[in-house]
Amino acid sequence: MKPEPLVRAVAAEKVYESGPLSVRALQGINLEILPGEMVAIMGPSGCGKTTLLNCFSGLDELTSGEVYVDGKSLSSMTDKQKTEYRAKRMGFIFQSYNLLPVLTAVENVELPLLIVGHPPKQARATAMMIIEQMGMKGWEQHKPSELSAGQQQRAAIARALVNSPAIVWADEPTGNLDTDTSRQIMQLLKQLNVGNRQTFVVVTHDPAVSEWANRILKMRDGRIVEDTAAK
Repeated sequence: MKPEPLVRAVAAEKVYESGPLSVRALQGINLEILPGEMVAIMGPSGCGKTTLLNCFSGLDELTSGEVYVDGKSLSSMTDKQKTEYRAKRMGFIFQSYNLLPVLTAVENVELPLLIVGHPPKQARATAMMIIEQMGMKGWEQHKPSELSAGQQQRAAIARALVNSPAIVWADEPTGNLDTDTSRQIMQLLKQLNVGNRQTFVVVTHDPAVSEWANRILKMRDGRIVEDTAAK
């Protein structure tokens, strides 16, 4: 029996208005993402990959259509409800890491737990456990400027996973990394995907990254033009 989709989009449209110009960034997208999938979203620059990620995660709003996550309509939530939902059920990994420079690695990682009200001692213990899983034991008290690019991304992944999210959205997670570090990061994400049955949606332009996914969506001009199982 097919499981219920974790993410379901129905006729999703996003139009950006710029003076007299209208840019249709997403055009009538219907899509289901199942629990435990690792989905790669590919396509040329400007095709709508990041817009899809932002709208499907509730960071941005659709112009029309609907996205359901865990069966819940994003458009029916208030901004506060969406913020709380993202904090508890979603993780985000970005190309630029987005670590706070004044905080140590472990302080960056525990921050999402503190925001949703976890006791500081419990948040620190959970963050330390995740950091160790990321292979960063011994680096937890270092600030981002003292870490390599690969270590910064590992810290960012740890932060994304610390709340045990149902789904992780990753926007070019290896874009600033060399080939070897990129492979290590994707290997890590795949282990988490398989071992924890966590769902990953990865925006990338790199075919080497998409090879780690079990499903590849190709976009062009705001549409999904290909949806295939990875070989």
